[in-house]
Amino acid sequence: MQILQTNFHGDHNLGLFGKTSDKVCILGQFVPEKTVKQVENLLKVSVVKTCIANTDFAGILCSMNSNGLLLPEIVNERELSRLNAIKKDFGLNIQVLETNFTALGNLVLCNDSGAVVSKEFTKKEKKKIENCLGVCSEYASVAGIATVGSCGVASNRGCLLHRDASEEEIKIIEDVLKVPVDIGTANFGSPFVGSSVITNSNGAVIGESTTGPEVTRIMEALGFL
Repeated sequence: MQILQTNFHGDHNLGLFGKTSDKVCILGQFVPEKTVKQVENLLKVSVVKTCIANTDFAGILCSMNSNGLLLPEIVNERELSRLNAIKKDFGLNIQVLETNFTALGNLVLCNDSGAVVSKEFTKKEKKKIENCLGVCSEYASVAGIATVGSCGVASNRGCLLHRDASEEEIKIIEDVLKVPVDIGTANFGSPFVGSSVITNSNGAVIGESTTGPEVTRIMEALGFL
């Protein structure tokens, strides 16, 4: 099965601590090595462990697809040097985004075909996001909430959104990301699926408290069933 249910030192909100593409996965420095190996095997990627802004919240603070990695201005020089080292290995654009916002992972929902971005970004910021990720983007909300990245998780196979996402929002996101979209929850009822799941085209890493019916819905939405 293309799924791993786990926790990071007891925390089931895995999406707070990691982001992945089909090329590479970034995880917080504190994630145990045993879990790193499991993630690498499931997602079929190399894992890079790093702090961002001296925290392990890589999933909150960065956004990425196979083309690029967006970082907040609060990333420090040591961390940026480490992440720049993977730039050549994985053919990534790396953009430190000049914006008032730091939680970029919560504000961008993307795959290799497109990006949905929070309406909080200016048009200039939106253009920089497009240039880094190598895709077109659209402004949108999910369930009326601006933090589209915390309310959704996407790969090149499918997308799962907050359970209260509207039909209009679903249609916009399907058109932008060019994958089927469904709604659901994780971690025993949390609608903030972007904070609970790390996924790419090869599999999904899901919080340990996610129930059987939730797992089935997640796997269907992400194109694994």
